[in-house]
Amino acid sequence: MEIIVTNTQANQYKITWSEIITRANKLDKSKKYYGVPRGGQYIAALLNPVDTINEADYIIDDLIDSGSTQKRYSSYNKPFIALFNKQNEIELKNKWLVFPWEISDVSPVKDNIIRILEYIGENPNREGLIETPKRIIKMYNELYYAYKNPPPDIKLFKNGSDGIIYDQMIIDSGDFYSTCEHHMLPFFGKYYFAYIPKPDGLIIGLSKIARIVNYFAAKLQIQERLGSDIVNYLDKALNNPLGIGIILKAEHLCKTMRGVKKQGLMTTAYLKGMLLKDINSKNEFLSYCK
Repeated sequence: MEIIVTNTQANQYKITWSEIITRANKLDKSKKYYGVPRGGQYIAALLNPVDTINEADYIIDDLIDSGSTQKRYSSYNKPFIALFNKQNEIELKNKWLVFPWEISDVSPVKDNIIRILEYIGENPNREGLIETPKRIIKMYNELYYAYKNPPPDIKLFKNGSDGIIYDQMIIDSGDFYSTCEHHMLPFFGKYYFAYIPKPDGLIIGLSKIARIVNYFAAKLQIQERLGSDIVNYLDKALNNPLGIGIILKAEHLCKTMRGVKKQGLMTTAYLKGMLLKDINSKNEFLSYCK
C-alpha cells in the first residue's frame, strides 16, 4: 500500500493599501512614530512620523514575523509595534505577506546587491557585472527555495506491502550543499542516513530521502541543526521507526576561505532509538560511514 504525504504550496497573501490604511487609522495619530526602514517608514508616514528614534513614542514596522527586527530595536526602550503581527494573528502565521512597496519594476534586492558591489570597491556598471545582480537574485531563489515552499511530497509504503517484512537497517547516502548562517559561505559534503523500520511500520521511497536532505539544506544552516531537522522530520513521517539517524561530513568554506584559512572539515551525528542506544546497531551504521 502506497501512502503519499503531500504538502500544499506556501500561501502568498498580497496586502492592499486599503487594509494598511484601515489598520493605520486605528492607531493614535497624536503619538510620534519612528518607521523601521523600509516598510515601517511607509506606515509611519500615514501617522505622525519623526526622523529619529529619540523623538518617537513608538517604533513601528510593517510586519512582525520572527521577531528579529523587534529584538534589534529592544535596546532603545521604546514600544515596538507593527501593523501586521504573525506571532499574534493566527490567520497570517503560515502566509507569505507581500506589501505594495515590495511590488515594483525596480527590485530593492537588486539595488542592495549593487550597493554591496560598490562597497567592496567594484564598478557595478562594468560589462562583466551588469547582469550580476540579476544572476545573484536568481541564484538565491534556487539555493534558498525552502523559505518559500513546503517540504516535498514523499511516498511511504506499508512495511510488507510487497510481501516482505523488512526489519533490517536501510541506509542511503549522497552529497549535500548548504550555506553557513554565520558568514553565508557554503558548507558541503556527504550524508549517511539510516533507519530501522518497525515490522508494522513504514518504508520511504529512496529518492525522497535525498529530496528531504536537499530541502532542509536550502536554508541558512549550521551543520548540527541540519542533521536534527532531517532526522526529526523523517522520524515523524515514518511514524517513529525503531532507529533513525544521520551522519554529515562537510567542509566549511567559512573556515577554509577566511579566518584561520585551514581546511574546515567537520563531522556531526544525530541518532535516535536503536541507532543511539543499541551498540551493535550503532556500530553497524558507523561501519558504513567510513
